[in-house]
Formats: sequence, structure tokens, C-alpha cells
Amino acid sequence: MAKARNRKRKRRKFHTVKYFDYSLLFFLFLLLGVGYVMLYSTSAYSATLSYGDSAHYLIRQLVASMLGFGMLFFFSFTDYHFLKKCAFGLYVISFVLCTYVQFFGKTINNQSRWIRLGPFSFQPSELAKVAIIICLAKIISEHQEIFRDDWKMVKVLAFIMVPIGGIVVVNNLSTALILAGIAFIMAFIANPNYKIFGGILGVGGVGVLIMMVLPGMSYRFERISIWLHPEESDKGYQTLQGLYAIGSGGLFGKGLGESTQKLGFVPEAQNDMIFSIICEELGLFGAICIITLYLLLLWRCMMIALQAKDKFGSFLVIGVMVHIALQVCMNIAVVTNSMPNTGVTLPFISYGGSSIAILIGEIGIVLSVSRSMKYNDEE
Repeated sequence: MAKARNRKRKRRKFHTVKYFDYSLLFFLFLLLGVGYVMLYSTSAYSATLSYGDSAHYLIRQLVASMLGFGMLFFFSFTDYHFLKKCAFGLYVISFVLCTYVQFFGKTINNQSRWIRLGPFSFQPSELAKVAIIICLAKIISEHQEIFRDDWKMVKVLAFIMVPIGGIVVVNNLSTALILAGIAFIMAFIANPNYKIFGGILGVGGVGVLIMMVLPGMSYRFERISIWLHPEESDKGYQTLQGLYAIGSGGLFGKGLGESTQKLGFVPEAQNDMIFSIICEELGLFGAICIITLYLLLLWRCMMIALQAKDKFGSFLVIGVMVHIALQVCMNIAVVTNSMPNTGVTLPFISYGGSSIAILIGEIGIVLSVSRSMKYNDEE
């Protein structure tokens, strides 16, 4: 019996199977599919009035998505370690572009956040999010001793965040908060010292208050007033109309395409407020389904981060996961008036070329990390 078992063991062969996370790709396609349908439903009326083409916004979103899929394909089948070599170069490019846009950028709604590229516009702050993720993943993986020392860690975070965060916060507080949130959570995972991070939160809160009282920034305090009492100001109109849309949707909604609030009542509904139209047309059930899709996407990211073969890959995925999670939470909080209006898009669903292209590209990085995981498969 013993000899037979030994012969059987010798006949066993093991080979290495490279993994590719098709579940993550499936959830991405589901979210994008829902996004395209809801974007067309939400924007068809305003696009017809403004451009004479009901599919204007959808077509532009699809074009940006194609760019994103190009990046996804490239990153998915390229070893993600090459990003280490690009980390600081990408950071410098992001900083230069974010500085350029403050002085020469395209101005929309009194905010200079876009660089004109022919018929399209590009938002450099979206690239800055990726730069922060890659830089911090590189530093955390290569210099673990820094993140074991609280003050060295604070110095590194300040060195990375102050230049690019300082230039972004001038015209885009919401994006600056997302950048800070990404850096904060990645660093906290690397060194979960509650005391030092409590101090960082305190200093950050003071910094936000200072940005609100600086000359020319009083509109940020006004946003808090509007948030607390939207019915007392004309500027609370968008918030109130969004809440009306959510409330009128009920449990199962009015039906796809049947929203009345998108007919000019919710300004720019295809952008930051698209979740309110989702609630109106698909109801609470539809909203929960979409939130569940986000949770499933984030769950796959978390599994890949836990099983990545090295710390660099793990923190790349953590950074992408935090980026998506923060934007989802902030967008839904704004639409439901749980926090002041910040102008954050809903990932993969809201209209926004720069945002959707970068987000799809980030999923490509996550897929690249997933391909690096290897398993022994018995024949």
C-alpha cells in the first residue's frame, strides 16, 4: 500500500497557472453598461436642446471609454512593476499640468480645471490621483522603515501631498480631499498608528477651515450654509430638486426614461447628480443594486490586494480601491444632502471623459496585479 501511494505521488505533476480576474472585469462591464443606459436616459433631453443630438453626451462618454479601454488593455498585459520607474516622472507631469491649468486652463462655472485638447477637455487632477497612488505604493514597498517611524512618515506624506494638493485645492477642494483621503488611508494601512493619524486629521481639518476663510473662498462657507438650509437660498435649488427626484422614485421608481426632474429641473443632471435620476427612475431597489455592484467591484479589488505577490502590487490595488470608494461615498452623500456639495462624479456612471478614462485605466492596473498571482494546479 505504501509503495503504491509513493508511485502515485511521483506521477503527480504540478504546473503554474496565471490568474486573471474575470469577475472584476464582469462587474466593471455591468457598471459601465448601467452607466451608459442611465447617462443616455438622463442627458437625452438637455443634449437635444443644447446640441440637437440626444446622444451627444453618450457618444463623448463612449469615446473617452475607448481611451480608457486602450489603457486597460495595455496595463492588463504589462508587468505593473514598470510603474515604479514612472512614479516620480508621472508625479512631476501631474504637478506641472495642475499648475498650468490654474493659469491657462479652460474655465467652466468660474473654475479653471480643464485643459483644452481639440474638441475634448482633460482634467489634470484626475491624473494626479493616479500619480499619488503609484508614488505612495512605490515608497511604501521600497522604504518600509520610513512607515515604521511616525515622524518620517509624516515628512514623506507632506513632501508628496503639499505641492500637488496645495495647487489643486485652490480651485478644486473636493479633488484635493480625495487626494488627501487616498494618501491618508494608504499610509494608515502601512502604519496603523491611531494617535499620529488622529493628529493628521486634526491638522487637515484646520487646513480645510483656513482654505474656507481665505480671500475669495467665502463661497465654500456658503456651501455649508446651503447644505444645512437648502430651502433658504436660491443656490440650494439643485440639492432640493435632487431630493425631490429621490423621494418621488419610491421603491421601484417611475420606470426607465420616465424621470421628470431631468427635464431641466436638476441642472446638469448627467454629471454629479445622476444618482438622483437613478433613484427616480429605478427607485430604491435600483439604487441598492448599483451600490451592490460597487461593493462587488471593491470586494474583488480587496481580494487581489490581499493575494498580490508583493507589497507594491498590493498597495497599487489598495490605492485604486480607496479612490473608487471615496468617490462613490462622496457623490452619494452629496446627492442625498448628507454632506455639502463638492462636485464629485459617480465612478463609471457620471458624464466625464477624464474621470471615466482614468478609472477604467486604473482597473487595468488592478488586472495586471491579478495576473501576477500564481497558483499550483494539480493535473
